Amino acid sequence: MQQRDPEFTHVAMLMGGWSNEREVSLSSGKACTKGLEGAGFKVTQIDVQPNIIDQLRDLEPDVAFNALHGKWGEDGYIQAILETLKIPYTHSGMLASALAMDKHLCKSAVARVRVPVVEHQVVPLGDAIDHDVLPQPYVVKPVADGSSVGVHIIDKGNNSLVSMINSEGFDAESKVMVERYVPGRELTCAVMGNVALGVTEVVSTEGFYDYAAKYQPGGSEHILPADVPRMVYHRVQKYALAAHMELGCKGVTRSDFRYNDTEGTDGELIFMEINTQPGMTATSLVPEMAAHAGHDFPELLTWMINDAGLDR
Repeated sequence: MQQRDPEFTHVAMLMGGWSNEREVSLSSGKACTKGLEGAGFKVTQIDVQPNIIDQLRDLEPDVAFNALHGKWGEDGYIQAILETLKIPYTHSGMLASALAMDKHLCKSAVARVRVPVVEHQVVPLGDAIDHDVLPQPYVVKPVADGSSVGVHIIDKGNNSLVSMINSEGFDAESKVMVERYVPGRELTCAVMGNVALGVTEVVSTEGFYDYAAKYQPGGSEHILPADVPRMVYHRVQKYALAAHMELGCKGVTRSDFRYNDTEGTDGELIFMEINTQPGMTATSLVPEMAAHAGHDFPELLTWMINDAGLDR
């Protein structure tokens, strides 16, 4: 790994953008800017706009730190621009980012390496509004969005999906994933440099680990290390690393799981998704996991800058 001298390394902090996750991206970018400046780097924040190519050409940074979330930030598009401009960047490359962002393709890929995934169908949102695609309870989510944007749990005749059209920016032809609801506990594990970090249990104070629970102070409680059987803990780490490697991810990722240890079950553990651009805010999970492994926030960010590259 290249060791970049902070004194001579100009970092472009890519943040904001125009996805549904703009606000959390701005929060991530501000936190990472503060951390990198504390480590001695010169950082220029760029609120990414459609003229991002001109923005980057004018700035001529040594490295781009990708703090974007959602579409155009973690789906391969910004990565393609950075590859074209020959600007080394953090996190995963074009193909891994695109595969991870598409929940259907991601599940298909990780299932090949025997990571357990839940059964699902991909249908137009209009079909999911018209009738139950799967027996209740089930979950409906956009095929390509993150941070629990647009996620709905359908149970006991409560079909709230019309709100996805009325207030959440989707239309009847938008592709959604409909998957069996897996009860139990929310577990997550980060991978840093092809090493699985600790496993965290996320307990939402809102009843469901939605966008608000993820990013509002007090919205969730993080239990690290997760209080689960040792075998389950190691399986989560094994599956997180397997997903990271199979998709060809780089840098830091975070994989989310459901662990069903409710009475009368056999402890089903299910991979849900992988995040190639995990949040880096004050309430985010990855900085906590890195700290648990002995890497404080500036050290984690410095590692990510040193890990940045091309042809990822």
